[in-house]
Amino acid sequence: MKSRPAPSSRPPHPSLAGQSGMSLVIVLLLLMIVMILGISSAQIALLAERTSRSDRDYQVAWQSAEAALVDAQFDIEGPGTASRMDVFAGGSVVNFMENCGPASDPLRRGLCLPSAAGKPVWLTADLGAADAPVAEFGTFTARTFDAGGLGIKPAKKPRYLIEVLPDASLFSDKSVGGQKKVVYRVTALGYGPREETQAVVQMIFRKE
Repeated sequence: MKSRPAPSSRPPHPSLAGQSGMSLVIVLLLLMIVMILGISSAQIALLAERTSRSDRDYQVAWQSAEAALVDAQFDIEGPGTASRMDVFAGGSVVNFMENCGPASDPLRRGLCLPSAAGKPVWLTADLGAADAPVAEFGTFTARTFDAGGLGIKPAKKPRYLIEVLPDASLFSDKSVGGQKKVVYRVTALGYGPREETQAVVQMIFRKE
C-alpha cells in the first residue's frame, strides 16, 4: 500500500495579511471621525441653546426696564394712583437732591439734581445696589409687577431714578422772564430671570 504525502501547510499570502491590517486602520479612522463629528454636533447644539437662553433672558430684562420707564411716566404726571404728582407740578425742583433722594426718603426717593462734577448721575449711581437711590416699580403709582419666584420672569422688580434738567429747547419758558421749563431724564434698570442679567434704558420726558 502506497502512503500519501502529507498536505503541505503554507503561510498566508503576505498581501492578504496587509489588506486585513489596512482595513482595520480605515475602520478605526472612520470611527474616530464619526465620534469627532458627534461631539462637535453636541457642542454646537449646547452653544445654540445657551445663546438662545441668554437672548431670552436679556429680552425679559429689556421689557422689565421699559416697564419701569412707563411707571416713571405715571409717577411724574399721574393718573390718580400716583402719590407724588405735586412734586413735579410747575417744573418745581424743590424736592430734587444732589446725589438723589435716598431709598429711605418716602417722598424724594430717586429724585436727582444734575451732578456738579459734570458727569451724569445715572453713570455714577449704582442702580442695582441694595441701598441705591432709586424708586422701585409701583412705589409711587400703586401699580403691580410680577417678579421673582418660579417661571421665566424678572428676578426682581425694575427700578428707576429721575434727573431734572433745564429744557434746552427753543421757547422753553412760558413768557419773557418766566420760569424756565424742565425735562426729566429717567434711567431704568430691569432684571432678567437671573439677577445678574440686567438691562438699562433711558428716556427724556417733557411734561406738558
